[in-house]
Amino acid sequence: MNIEKFVFRKMKLQLKAPFQTSFGTQTDREFILVEAHSGGQIGYGECVAMTEPIYNEETVKTCWHVMEDFLIPMLYRQETLEHPDQVSEVFAPIRRNNMAKAAIEGAVWDLYAKQQNQPLAKALGGTKSEIGVGVSIGIQESPEDLLKVVEGFIAEGYQRMKIKIKPGKDVEMIRAVRERFPDVPMMADANSAYTLNDVAVFKELDQFNLMMIEQPLAHDDIIDHAKLQAQIQTPICLDESIHSLEDARKAVELGSCKIINIKVGRVGGLTESNKIHDYCLSQNIPLWCGGMLESGVGRAHNIAITSLANFVMPGDTSGSSRYWHEDIIEPEVVVSAKGTIEIPATSGIGYQPVPSLLEKYTLEKKEIRR
Repeated sequence: MNIEKFVFRKMKLQLKAPFQTSFGTQTDREFILVEAHSGGQIGYGECVAMTEPIYNEETVKTCWHVMEDFLIPMLYRQETLEHPDQVSEVFAPIRRNNMAKAAIEGAVWDLYAKQQNQPLAKALGGTKSEIGVGVSIGIQESPEDLLKVVEGFIAEGYQRMKIKIKPGKDVEMIRAVRERFPDVPMMADANSAYTLNDVAVFKELDQFNLMMIEQPLAHDDIIDHAKLQAQIQTPICLDESIHSLEDARKAVELGSCKIINIKVGRVGGLTESNKIHDYCLSQNIPLWCGGMLESGVGRAHNIAITSLANFVMPGDTSGSSRYWHEDIIEPEVVVSAKGTIEIPATSGIGYQPVPSLLEKYTLEKKEIRR
């Protein structure tokens, strides 16, 4: 791959409705779209960092800086780039900054798949023709509000409900959904809002037959999660604590979780996601793919990685219309009535960014040539 230039676009999309987690409430989404140009073809990647360093240490602004001033120059110094797996090797001297790394690597993976005339899913080793999907539901003001939202998504066919919780809005909320919908697959996502002092809350949640509780304790912890898992029946799923294959290995060996959520940006890209997938498959640790309120480009990368065999639980890759008045791709991502998304059979990510929409939602643009 002889990459002639990269193009960065700082973009902004308005959410259909505010999305509340224990971190706070979002009404829009700023992100960076990365284009890798070679021989008339373009590969697309998306940086999923937030505008504030509240999910991890990265932000939209810091990612732009790291990509422009460090990562792209490092990549340009390589005489040959035969395969996208090389990108993570080139970036290895830079510590963390995983979302910045993943955005560039994602664009390279898409470009590579297009040059090979392969769907990205197949290039990654995926074997599925469709994936099951769930939906992530932000914290609601009341159990009644939550029930209305859940009812709507069940009607749309989503296979799993993920309910965001925080102290004071946890057991009552989950109980209301379970009593109304006794058989719906459901999980709780705490986004690191609790400590070991809250063990009683999680023991109470055991009665509701949840698929899992996601990241209940500190964002950088695996020790206390092991202590908590030993005291409750519900499987713990780790999210923010897992940034690499090594993190996954240590968490599994310690008994810190029984399930892992892979977010491509959080772990540094598709190559590292694939490594974590293979390890977890060998250890019988099931996976699913989390979301970061991506546009259609990031959503397409999530669909591709979820095609791998050990992504056995419905992920957060909902349809474009779940969050956006207007996505930037065509066709938009659509969820079927049975709660599945078809994996594209065309080359690359399988969705085409619409030039007029890219321009419409671009706040800032920069080309970086060799």
